[in-house]
Amino acid sequence: MKYFDLINQEQEIFGQRHIAPNNQNISEMLSFCGLSSLSDLIEKTIPESILAPQELNLPQALTENQLLSHMKELAKSNDAGHDLIGQGYYGTITPSVILRNILENPGWYTAYTPYQPEISQGRLEAILNYQTMVADLCGLPIANASLLDEATAAAEAMTLALRQSKNKSTRFFVDNLLHPQTIDILVARAEPLGIDIVVDDRNHVLSNDFFGVIFQYPATNGQVDDLSELITALKQKGSIVSLATDLLALTLLKSPGEMGADIALGCSQRFGVPFGFGGPHAAFFACHDSFKRLMPGRLVGVSKDSHGDIAYRLTLQTREQHIRREKATSNICTAQVLLAVIAGMYGVYHGKDGLVQIATKTHLLARICATGLLQAGYKLVSDAYFDTIIIQTNDDTNQIHQKSLSYQINFRHYADNQIGISFDETCDERVVQKIWDIFGVKADFKKIANQTEINTNLPTRETDFLTHPVFSNYHSETEMMRYLRTLMDKDLALD
Repeated sequence: MKYFDLINQEQEIFGQRHIAPNNQNISEMLSFCGLSSLSDLIEKTIPESILAPQELNLPQALTENQLLSHMKELAKSNDAGHDLIGQGYYGTITPSVILRNILENPGWYTAYTPYQPEISQGRLEAILNYQTMVADLCGLPIANASLLDEATAAAEAMTLALRQSKNKSTRFFVDNLLHPQTIDILVARAEPLGIDIVVDDRNHVLSNDFFGVIFQYPATNGQVDDLSELITALKQKGSIVSLATDLLALTLLKSPGEMGADIALGCSQRFGVPFGFGGPHAAFFACHDSFKRLMPGRLVGVSKDSHGDIAYRLTLQTREQHIRREKATSNICTAQVLLAVIAGMYGVYHGKDGLVQIATKTHLLARICATGLLQAGYKLVSDAYFDTIIIQTNDDTNQIHQKSLSYQINFRHYADNQIGISFDETCDERVVQKIWDIFGVKADFKKIANQTEINTNLPTRETDFLTHPVFSNYHSETEMMRYLRTLMDKDLALD
């Protein structure tokens, strides 16, 4: 080969590295099928009505390094700001030990879901951690091994309520303070089932009969109400009550179980799972034990094997479509197990004290920011909030939004000249100072911070959580790394 040809030869084409079958494999498969070429295979398997006869007009393939460089150049075109939009999605910090040893580890992401429990004991223990964490935080006795996302989990709660409720009504009440994407999914899912969706103010819910009701807690506008009395009144009328909630908030706030809710659901994204372009992210779903045979998704249980040792198993799988479609109680098959494992291990790594510290910091930053805004003459829509504040901005709304873009901070757009700001664990004093600058606020952060305490208007959590030893034993990076390795080595997968 000439040196000139060698220099210009394309090495390591992306497809050669990432498409498993080589020419010999392809020849053997074609021979087994009695075919002469891949073109012959395509002609015999693809319907003529959708088969494109002409060659695709594609540029020359890039090497892997060239492709990565090209993608980095494209990424530079993105105008990435700091998102304080909330609406169920928050900035989060993925601990390095979880990032390296789960999210970037083929030992975890290859077998992303445990279809065969006998060879997935490590994965099932990780999912059991997730279930335990969710059940504890929600104050309910049982939780599943995750669902697709919060909106579809809400739809599952609606259909469970339809089957379980003794109330003969066909109406389902949807709190108008639910996240808008959740409302959209509920409306779409209800139509073919003949369910009459009523989206209204929660104060009107007792004016009619409903087989099921769903509230957002905290609400999409940040408002936190103690719903205990309302839930009691609804259950006396035969309604199944669901709360779409936030796991981090529940470390400080009264749990759904304490308020008497039948079902709690939500998104576990803010527990260490990076943004995934809007989702989906693993949803959680907890309920009363009496609902377990109707609960959607997988459930990990604990038993003993023939030697008397602890064994983990997948229970009640007939609920899933891919097992027995005619018996399915759910149309959710995707459980986002990898992301649920990350969220569960986030809880293991931080433990109760760590999660409370993150939640307290997040809440106090919202309080500090709100205090500065109030001192400058702005008004809040609600003074009972966890991490989200809504500011009445009147004629200054558009100007504030435009100014926020120059600071690379994204606020949430509300109607009626209101702006929403949601805080998370990635926020700090610098973020608050930027927000104040955008709103034209001159305030002393240190002075306000020293005078700020947790909002006494909030319904406070009274029950304990994360008491299992797994949430106390692995708080150093070394301990966590060894624990994850131990679990991974119990599994057999394609890696």
